[in-house]
Amino acid sequence: MRRLASTVVVVAGDGAGEVVAGLDGLHNVRAIPRGERRPAEVFEIAGRSGATYVVHDVDPLADVAEAWTAFFDGTGVVGALEVAVEAVLGELRAERVTLPDYYLVLNPEGMSETRRHWWLGVLAGAAPVRVVPVPASAAAVAEELGRLRAGRWWPADLESWLRGLPRVVPDRAGLPGADAARHR
Repeated sequence: MRRLASTVVVVAGDGAGEVVAGLDGLHNVRAIPRGERRPAEVFEIAGRSGATYVVHDVDPLADVAEAWTAFFDGTGVVGALEVAVEAVLGELRAERVTLPDYYLVLNPEGMSETRRHWWLGVLAGAAPVRVVPVPASAAAVAEELGRLRAGRWWPADLESWLRGLPRVVPDRAGLPGADAARHR
């Protein structure tokens, strides 16, 4: 999987686009709010940036997150999670998308329980310091950029990790031994 020279930060959650837009003009930060851009265009701009931090609101795992949440909420279509996983794996292999260095998650306490488990269980369990809850403001995100810590990268075997998501139960996600947890 390709990694960019800049530190890439995805801001996720309600109001992410406005928060990213509010970072425009910060020193060493290239803020790329999606707005009307296609995700591929945002990733292309991010890949060309030489800024220390590239911050945008396009989550390459958004479809997987939606499908995982729906799967465990019982509202999803059978097979949708597996389809979303294979689609993102294809995008990652083709280097059309890249995983960010960090996710700054806006106000996770206001999210549904299963969605919160996605962010603070599944993703944080895979790479603990790479998922950071933060208040939904440009000032809070800007402050957090200066405090980001180095830590374990995403799983080396992304294919196995992503394909194993149907077995990662929400209230066990991120806990020791959770990989062995099975749905039902």
